[in-house]
Amino acid sequence: MLEKLRNSWELVKASARVLDADKELLIFPIISAMLTLLVSLTFFLPLVVSGFVDNILFGNAQITGIIVLFIFYLIQYTAIFFMNTALVGAALMRLRGSDPTFRDGLNIAFARFGAIIGYAVIAATVGVLLKLASRRQRGLGRWITSLFGLAWNLATFLVVPVLAAEDVGPIDAIKRSAALLKKTWGEQIVGNVGLGTVFGLAGTLITLAMIPLVLLGLQLPQPGWFIVPLILVYILLLMLLSLLQSTLSGIYTAAVYQYAVTHEPGPFFDPEMIHNAFQPTQRRHSL
Repeated sequence: MLEKLRNSWELVKASARVLDADKELLIFPIISAMLTLLVSLTFFLPLVVSGFVDNILFGNAQITGIIVLFIFYLIQYTAIFFMNTALVGAALMRLRGSDPTFRDGLNIAFARFGAIIGYAVIAATVGVLLKLASRRQRGLGRWITSLFGLAWNLATFLVVPVLAAEDVGPIDAIKRSAALLKKTWGEQIVGNVGLGTVFGLAGTLITLAMIPLVLLGLQLPQPGWFIVPLILVYILLLMLLSLLQSTLSGIYTAAVYQYAVTHEPGPFFDPEMIHNAFQPTQRRHSL
């Protein structure tokens, strides 16, 4: 367990070195989060106000609800995949020795726009099917649905860097991603778990630090003047953590793709570290 945490910390530091070299990479997740929020508000705020959500969930508008959900997923995934492709594309340029700009990342994403939309259609379809299956299944059926969702996430983990680096369509990108995953990682995805663990612990520590401050503020004659700014700072810190995690995850994905294709993740990563964390199953059994 301690060894896994150490490797995770090394991966975070290596990704942070890439980010330190190209701080512009932070812009992509910021825009992605803004677009995601805008899409969510555009879809669901009018539906809530009009009462249409209740009709979808409890009435006879299930087909309409499925169509609305699919369109929502499609637009949201297109925005997310577009900005992720820009981020990963720029990170790949840095890993390969170039000095990318924000515009370079956007140019890569625009050049793959058709494939990105195609992949968004596939991902939206899978998302709707998984949502419907999870609502209708119970017990073992829901567990099987969750396993299918996990398998889908594993198989498509490298789709974005494939789209950013290779001139292929969405279906070929999914096949390529699954092949690279099987070739390089086996069943293990230590990196994302490591990043999630590090930032999860950071968020927990921030929360634990805020609790006594809030309790202290409640003892003041006018607690609002102290607690409200404190809560705003807390929210800001959590948003910053989420932004950093998204950026580092994108950089890390680019590095793993680079290593999977060339076995050289670039000057920012230790090849032996990635090799040990993601060696294939057969190779592990032979040791």
